Amino acid sequence: MRKIFAILAALALAGCANAVKHSGVNLTPYDQNTDYGIEARADGFAISIYYARYQFIPESNAVAIACKQALTSIAHEQAEKQGRKIEPIDEQTIRLSMGRNGLSGITSCSAYAPAKWK
Repeated sequence: MRKIFAILAALALAGCANAVKHSGVNLTPYDQNTDYGIEARADGFAISIYYARYQFIPESNAVAIACKQALTSIAHEQAEKQGRKIEPIDEQTIRLSMGRNGLSGITSCSAYAPAKWK
């Protein structure tokens, strides 16, 4: 019985992976699924996002899309708060990392991208 429990515990832990952070900036809650952080730069700012939500059936693509959308919309919102506009964020410049916790059913995403002033 102990052997079976040990095998099940090892399998459960093997199914857990965290999204890698791309920045050391402190994150601020945005909504129930999203935290963000802004780093000032000479040509604009850099934005970091941590997005996570429960999924009974894992769909990493859906979380990745939602994560990228959160990144771009928060970037535009932050620029607007400063009374400026940013250039469109090229999807190729977004650094993305995905994670999945098999025990809790949480799929997570960490994203980072530069936002340049127009």
